[in-house]
Amino acid sequence: MPIKKDGMLFELHPTPKKSKDGKYILYARPATRTKLTMKGLEDFCCRNYHSRYGELTMAFDYFMRAAAELMSMGYRIDTPIGSFAPKLKLMREITDPDEVKGRDVIFDGVEYNPGKRWNEELRKWSNGFRYAHNPDTQAIMDNKDRLEQLLRECLERYHGYVTTGLFASYTGLSKFSARKQLNAWTEGENPKLLVTKRGKEHIYTEI
Repeated sequence: MPIKKDGMLFELHPTPKKSKDGKYILYARPATRTKLTMKGLEDFCCRNYHSRYGELTMAFDYFMRAAAELMSMGYRIDTPIGSFAPKLKLMREITDPDEVKGRDVIFDGVEYNPGKRWNEELRKWSNGFRYAHNPDTQAIMDNKDRLEQLLRECLERYHGYVTTGLFASYTGLSKFSARKQLNAWTEGENPKLLVTKRGKEHIYTEI
């Protein structure tokens, strides 16, 4: 059978959940995890869609300002790339509606639904999928000397700190395995790392 040479490359990694056979259930993720900046997106549109540089950035800027203002009034906004709506939450636990005051309610981000058109556009470009045969996560986790070497390289590269995402990308581990290993280095009598929570992210620094 000929080898498939097109389509999105994907990797397989274990989840924390085990199947009935005692093995970890797998999940798939894109093998290419390079983040494309707005500049890269502008460059791509200029090359492939003959747009003028800056048009896309300007359109996003207008959209963000208008959408933020309208959502602050409670509107849900439907666009070609999906719908956006404000999410609200109560700052404290309340059971009686009569007790709720305006000061008890805060914005809790934006609810996003990509919508049918966006999904159809993405599927239109899909040429199937190819297994990238990513490194064996368990084999990487078992080689502790190599992991410590990679940690030192990572800390040097990122000026003394590392996050779960950075370590996963650098080592080839899944985020679950990277977080598990980084947390292990923060424990015990002689920990190698100190973990600090900043918002939703955990920052690991060398002790």
